Amino acid sequence: MEIHDPIARPGRSSPHSFLRPLATAVLGLAVLVMASPARAADPTPLEDNRRITLGYIQIAYELGGLLDPELEPGGSSDVRPNWFVFAPHASQTGGQGMLGTAIARRVIGAARGWPSFSVHSALDRAGLSGPARTTVERLALELVLRGLPIDSAASIASLATAMNWAALADPRTFTTTVVRFATLYWSAPGFLPLDKTESVVITLERTLHEGNLAIFTDIGGSAILYLDWRRGVSGEVTPERVLTEFVLPGTSAQEARLAYEYGVAHANDTPRPYRIGELFPVMNWKSLLVAAFALYEEARRAPTPAARDALIAMGNNYVAWREQHDMAQPVFTPSVPRADEVSRSALLEVITPVLKTDFGTLEWTYADYAYSQPDRDGSILTAPPTEYNWAVFWDRWTGILYAFDRAYEDPSALWAMPEPLVDPTAG
Repeated sequence: MEIHDPIARPGRSSPHSFLRPLATAVLGLAVLVMASPARAADPTPLEDNRRITLGYIQIAYELGGLLDPELEPGGSSDVRPNWFVFAPHASQTGGQGMLGTAIARRVIGAARGWPSFSVHSALDRAGLSGPARTTVERLALELVLRGLPIDSAASIASLATAMNWAALADPRTFTTTVVRFATLYWSAPGFLPLDKTESVVITLERTLHEGNLAIFTDIGGSAILYLDWRRGVSGEVTPERVLTEFVLPGTSAQEARLAYEYGVAHANDTPRPYRIGELFPVMNWKSLLVAAFALYEEARRAPTPAARDALIAMGNNYVAWREQHDMAQPVFTPSVPRADEVSRSALLEVITPVLKTDFGTLEWTYADYAYSQPDRDGSILTAPPTEYNWAVFWDRWTGILYAFDRAYEDPSALWAMPEPLVDPTAG
């Protein structure tokens, strides 16, 4: 796949030359988004998502090329994927969720002009068609039966347009999803139905957007700095040089070395170490990023493919812990909820059973993970996927590790990179 740089600068021919201006743009944008209301000149969430997905793809190929010298831009590799090969697909999933919020907003916008008299007409006015239409309509009709106004039901049901509809074939999951959506609507701030509905839609859009920005700003930005540092040094790059010469703000060289040495010693453990908080109880988790880059360098020098893959996987766990523990968790469960939102945790609980990500040609669903685990409550009356919540760290963390293990069985699948989304509402 040919990758087009959306903010390329004339006269710069390097395929990676846009990484630093991209990092600067996204880092600055993240500060604006987190600190103040959006202004008309700011990029839309989907425009941010497109830049972030493209940025991850560029990082994935440059870092992947270090681990597999035969990897060409736009090509594929059978070497175990590093974290940044997963990242474009996860970012794309967030973007698809934002597309769902865009459809939900269309329903609300049309209804503010004139209410719909049927779910069918509400979805028609929003322009929703395709395979998801039937299930969205079915979900919306059930929400109407739970007391939601027609346009509110159609809007909220539209949030799940990019989800795993197969999970709703289980009537237990379908019923629980309807009940939870209805409960969320009735708990929403606002007096008028469309205001309550908009609170639900805004909550999902902000959660996805802020998470996307936070993760790329921290982890994507760190990778850009690392690759920039790596290109600028002379001589061979070794794990020791990474640990002693590469510095990220807020990290500790001693902590990074401790994590690196533990990773090298335990990369072949079964199960692979994943309870990172118990291993390093007083660590600044950003130091794990430095350790992960050193592990990737160690993997590049490994004597066998098996040793290489084990080290890559260990590095992936370190990056993913930083991603989920420090960057995603505060977004999903903010210490101070916003007055115009519903509970982010409750909203994520609703959509957890239908979450899915296409890792290239490999599909991961949260339902597959949930069904692979022991039944939590032991009751046949509740579907296993409804017993988890993506906002709960350990529910999310173990589901991600499950996705890693499935992807490691088919490494080349992830190199079928997504085509970054375009915001249909942008001017």
